[in-house]
Amino acid sequence: MEKTFGTFSKVKEKNYRTYSMDLCGRKLSVDIGRMSAQANGACYMHYGDTTLLATATASKAPREGIDFFPLSVEYEEKYYAVGKIPGGYNKREGKASEHAILTGRVIDRPMRPLFPKDYRNDVLLDDMVMSVDPECPPEVLAMLGSSLATSISDIPFDGPCAATQVGLIDGEFVFNPGYDQQRVSDLQLTVASTRDKVIMIEAGANEVSDEVMIDAIYKAHEINKTIIAWMDDIVAKEGKPKHAYESCAIPQELFDAIKEIVPPADMEEACFTDDKQTREKAIDVITAACAEAFKDREDWLAILGEAIYQYEKKTIRKMILKDHKRPDGRQQSEIRPLAAEVDTVARVHGSAMFTRGQTQIINVTALGPLSEMQKLDGMDVKNTEKRYMHHYNFPAYSVGETKASRGPGRREIGHGALAERALLPVLPSKEEFPYAIRTVSETAESNGSTSQASVCASSLSLMAAGVPIKSAVAGISCGLVTGDTDDEYLVLTDIQGLEDFFGDMDFKVAGTHKGITAIQMDIKIHGLTRPIVEEAIARAHEARVYIMDEIMAKAIAEPRKELSPYAPKIQTITIDPSKIGDVVGKQGKTINGIIEKTGVTIDITDDGIVSICGLDPEMMQMAADIIQSIVDECYVGEVIEGTVVNILSFGAQVELAPNKKGLVHISRLAEGRVNKVEDVVKVGDQVTVKVIRVDTRDGKIDLSMKPSDINSDRTDWSEEFEDRRPRRDDRRGGRGDRDRKPFREKKSED
Repeated sequence: MEKTFGTFSKVKEKNYRTYSMDLCGRKLSVDIGRMSAQANGACYMHYGDTTLLATATASKAPREGIDFFPLSVEYEEKYYAVGKIPGGYNKREGKASEHAILTGRVIDRPMRPLFPKDYRNDVLLDDMVMSVDPECPPEVLAMLGSSLATSISDIPFDGPCAATQVGLIDGEFVFNPGYDQQRVSDLQLTVASTRDKVIMIEAGANEVSDEVMIDAIYKAHEINKTIIAWMDDIVAKEGKPKHAYESCAIPQELFDAIKEIVPPADMEEACFTDDKQTREKAIDVITAACAEAFKDREDWLAILGEAIYQYEKKTIRKMILKDHKRPDGRQQSEIRPLAAEVDTVARVHGSAMFTRGQTQIINVTALGPLSEMQKLDGMDVKNTEKRYMHHYNFPAYSVGETKASRGPGRREIGHGALAERALLPVLPSKEEFPYAIRTVSETAESNGSTSQASVCASSLSLMAAGVPIKSAVAGISCGLVTGDTDDEYLVLTDIQGLEDFFGDMDFKVAGTHKGITAIQMDIKIHGLTRPIVEEAIARAHEARVYIMDEIMAKAIAEPRKELSPYAPKIQTITIDPSKIGDVVGKQGKTINGIIEKTGVTIDITDDGIVSICGLDPEMMQMAADIIQSIVDECYVGEVIEGTVVNILSFGAQVELAPNKKGLVHISRLAEGRVNKVEDVVKVGDQVTVKVIRVDTRDGKIDLSMKPSDINSDRTDWSEEFEDRRPRRDDRRGGRGDRDRKPFREKKSED
């Protein structure tokens, strides 16, 4: 009987489509329909040899009980992408690195405003990096992939948008620079755009001028427009119809009912105050009155909070844009009251407090040896360690809330990274200041732009700690309220929380007198025109110069010349790299012995820079002297103090330094004849010796303890060592040529 084993399927034929373009001299391509067909949208992206899978997925129904758009962005770093196996016992990727979190935030910020404001379905944008070409960093590819995957999906989205990175090397712009170029670049700028306007700016810069920054932004914008044109063609061929969704917009009927209870003039009066708590209490009274009036309308009560928020937002936007009246009564370019002080916290290495209105940051600096630099693990191959660490904390009490702390979230990590980026260009090099540096910004009170207050407080704290930074750094945030046309807008200097929440932009700029060191721009509209960007940068320049000159300089004008008495001191010496092994010793025995003896911390770099860290200058100098004695070559005629470490029948071994010993022959122990070595020295004796010979063949050192040798100016003892070395038979235990017996021939067996 014939057996049947089943039916075999045919080989699946290629049915995906590939689209390509030239982007900054490299090939950018995407495969559509090749992977992840069950996601709403998926793109397999290629840029050089960098490959990435970008997907966009939306829930089928809105999430209940929320008043925001639930967008999540995940940037997945797979270690195999750079040929690495993860550490740890599990040997698999763990939680997202800071670099991955920051990249996810950069993708989130330009895309979020392009979704409908009343959309409440969960959306996940996932970018999985599968291979990395150092010449084509994956961050830009992830931004392009997320935009394209969402644009071709059925998810409502007013895209596509595109992003380009800009570097500045020797005064010339480089677009989408590779890792090696990023290391030497004076600018690391990321610009995201829609077809017509700039929608996101993220930058770190080495004191770049306003004019150069603006030029770089709009050169990137021109590149973005070519990418969007390419994407538009793909969307026209591959895009799905956008799905319908349940709108969560507030009914106009509810707005009308609220206005009958609270006329616009009453809402404006409630909002017009410079005190956050007073305004919140007034809004609470309004909310309670409306809740009482609508107690029989459960459907309205469920969305009353969002309706009051929208009413408050419209009132404040009208006050600012139409009446040129800010909620706290300030002028358009006026900064809130400022205060700065140093030495706020006792016994730390450096501290400062910076206050702007109801925003207050306490910053503390801690210094340590270079061995305490943060080691970075992940796909970011251009950075493997971090010498300067800025950490930002945002406790609930800073805004009058009672939420328990669960560690830093994405916002805290992002704010800390922004302040860190702002201060990096003014820090001294490791050679100038061989310390690891950590600053921590504790938010004591928050009402707008705590990240830029952190920049100011950190700058003050570093100077108070005696870190020789090149210049003070200050930061400020500018806001925006727009009307119905591109020409109808108002730029605001130093926005408070209310103007951030209800406005259209949060444009943070930090820098020195010389130029910009960091930018981060978030907006809630579909882009900014060039006049808005130029005005915001100019306003920020004017504000930060005022803060540095009129406020910060009066607290501390320059870095202190001396470190805090509680800070560790660091002494550096440079040694021949080939001698590092001598200093370390077998299994670290030598260096650990020095550390145990002196109580210092010792770090040695591959290029031979030795950093000695401690609190006692005498012990630090002792450690330096010991290390120097190890690496220094002995020379004939040198008089050294040493320790007897071994007694031999023909002399004594003397340790001149760790891993460096010499021999005092029995004939050189004293002026007269010495019968036994033990008659003159014993193990542990401290003796004064003179180097009388260094064997160039094996480095062996001969010493003398004879006073006549030590006090002599003689520099050549070579003739006395011609017969010193034992003959071959002596080394085997024989008696030498004189006592050797005559050779006896073996008798023949014949």
